Amino acid sequence: MAYGGLTMIVQKHFLNKLRDFGLNSYEAKLWTALLSRGISTAGELSDIANVPRSRSYDVLESLEKKGFIIMKLGKPIKYLAVHPEEVLKRVKQRIREDADVRTNLMEQLEKSEILDELLLLHNQGADLVEPGDMSGAFKGRNSLYDHLGMMIKNAKQSIHIHTTALGMQRKADALRTALARAAQRGVKVIVSAPLGKETQKAQAKFAEFAEVRDVQLAGRWCVIDDKEVLLMVLDDKKTPASYDVGVWLNAPYFVGSLNEMFKSQQKK
Repeated sequence: MAYGGLTMIVQKHFLNKLRDFGLNSYEAKLWTALLSRGISTAGELSDIANVPRSRSYDVLESLEKKGFIIMKLGKPIKYLAVHPEEVLKRVKQRIREDADVRTNLMEQLEKSEILDELLLLHNQGADLVEPGDMSGAFKGRNSLYDHLGMMIKNAKQSIHIHTTALGMQRKADALRTALARAAQRGVKVIVSAPLGKETQKAQAKFAEFAEVRDVQLAGRWCVIDDKEVLLMVLDDKKTPASYDVGVWLNAPYFVGSLNEMFKSQQKK
């Protein structure tokens, strides 16, 4: 940080990281300004942080409620900065409390009549969907894995995941538990990839409950019950996780063709 007159220059990426504390842009600017001064008035902080004076008092009040600063009574009112380590403890505690509240709420909803009504609506809507409309696209690896997890959970007979060496390692971390539970239900699980030294740890994890195959074929997909498929369409070596893209299809005919192609490749 550097200061020139009443202007504080803070790198944008630093302020953006403060959003992880649950702060918006104005809150981050005023908090860092106060940290650098120790104690200051709203007007001084407004000038330093380049935040409109009309917003400063509301923003400082918000920071006080969140436990980032302390208001010192007097004229003019001044503000003290709470130590960052103490702030971090408070943020962590608040996140835990919020998570507990949300978890309890979801557990209550799970046992309520609301879920039954939602299921009824979904079933009614599903009956109106044409088979050709059962498709969708996903962006971002987290979204892909969320949908993969749901597909695995709903599998009745078989799951076949084909992936890359890198993908095998990721899936061993992200999907192993869901796949193991599917295997316990009696679902046949197959995991294939170009195997090598870099996949040995992942192979060992999957081998506990799945058939692991060495298939030297580029591509990433997951087939469920020989009718549903999620295709990852980009090269995972060159694509950042947030830009990964997948296409989901409920199309038995296409999946049958994909399976035949896969079998012919294995015979070579």
